Amino acid sequence: MSKRTCLAIVLAAGEGTRMRSARPKVLHPVAGRSLLAHVLHAVRGAQVNAAAVVVGPAMDTVAEEARRALPSAQIFLQRERRGTADAVLAARAAIAKGADDILVIFGDTPLISADTLKRLRAAIAHNVSVAVLGFRPVNPTGYGRLITNGHRLVAIREERDASDIERRIDLCNGGLMALRGDVALDILGRIDNKNAKGEFYLTDAVTIADAMALEAVALETKEDEVRGINTKAQLAEAEDVMQWRLHDAAMEAGVTMVAPETVYLSADTKFGHDVTIEPNVVFGPDVTVEDDAVIHAFSHLEGAHVGKGASVGPFARLRPGAKLGAKSRIGNFVEVKAVEIGEGAKANHLAYLGDGTVGAGANIGAGTIFCNYDGKNKNRTEIGRGAFIGSNSALVAPVKIGANAYVGSGSVITDDVPSGALALGRGRQVNKAGWQLANGSTAKQKPTPKSAPPKKSAPKPVAKKKAAKKKR
Repeated sequence: MSKRTCLAIVLAAGEGTRMRSARPKVLHPVAGRSLLAHVLHAVRGAQVNAAAVVVGPAMDTVAEEARRALPSAQIFLQRERRGTADAVLAARAAIAKGADDILVIFGDTPLISADTLKRLRAAIAHNVSVAVLGFRPVNPTGYGRLITNGHRLVAIREERDASDIERRIDLCNGGLMALRGDVALDILGRIDNKNAKGEFYLTDAVTIADAMALEAVALETKEDEVRGINTKAQLAEAEDVMQWRLHDAAMEAGVTMVAPETVYLSADTKFGHDVTIEPNVVFGPDVTVEDDAVIHAFSHLEGAHVGKGASVGPFARLRPGAKLGAKSRIGNFVEVKAVEIGEGAKANHLAYLGDGTVGAGANIGAGTIFCNYDGKNKNRTEIGRGAFIGSNSALVAPVKIGANAYVGSGSVITDDVPSGALALGRGRQVNKAGWQLANGSTAKQKPTPKSAPPKKSAPKPVAKKKAAKKKR
């Protein structure tokens, strides 16, 4: 198969009206990656030489996503939605280049695997002209049935057109198809729209191939692989399947998950050996966790790199650009964005670190914030090796704290601090004795013990009356 060339045609022109969303259906995410990107990821793994993505009018965002996921993808436009065969023929120019294998894949099947696409390719490597992917659902109601005669596939029958006997068939159409390149255009060109909807159906390729004395076969796969996403409920079901796949793969590779059902992984999350993940952790896109690191409960990571033996959380947030060195510690309620944390450095609680660097072995006290935004620009804070930042300090960027410098607690630092210096950026404490009483304090007096009798106040001295002067 490695010597055969292959063109994958990905149909992504559907509007997805049942999703009840302004976003095109294939752009909805599963495990942090769009449905279309999942499909193109599988295409890349199937050793495909070229990919054609068919989009509908005003679907520039879909075309952009296709190029982002697979830069070599060619974009073709299906101007009118006239059925699946018409959508495939929108890429006629790509088909005409003469690839040995033509794969037709739907852009809303994110669970399809590269191995299954390879199986489809292998099925047409010799005398078979058409291969269709089938599955056996628990309840086949509503699905098209694959009609076989011995090992040959002779038709795909929609349920509404099937006989009672045909409806008893439990092998159903999964939609994905492979065609031999030298006969693909001939088969597709014979498909007509003489049906109730007036559309050109790709499923008719099987009947036409049989009429042309060309062999077609059915390959079977699991239902999950061919799940098409048409509703938000189906999107959630696909997410659940994908999460279990990712969990199983991570644990198989040596990751310890205390409660895997509570951990959310992205499709591109990377783990080293002996990583431990506690419950209720979310991994957004583009996260790497190196060997022996521990991600404590209720943490959220996205676009971050966690070094060997580092500790994150609980209740920590790593945003894009966070890079934690070996054995560093980011504790509870600490947020890190676009900051490189040096080896052994720590910010154990209640801090915001945004845009900057923290040197190896530095300590960031509780309540410290990097004041990185001046209303227009994001500025950097640079903290040297072994520096100590006291609790409740505000570092107003751009600012540099030298190696082994010390910032006193409660300081607002606006100027650079030399290495080894002590910086104090706060007002001097002043105590005003008796201030509460002088300002009418309502503080309660200490209660008198019950065992002690109340003290009687001393009688006031009687003032002597002055003798009135007699009038003369």
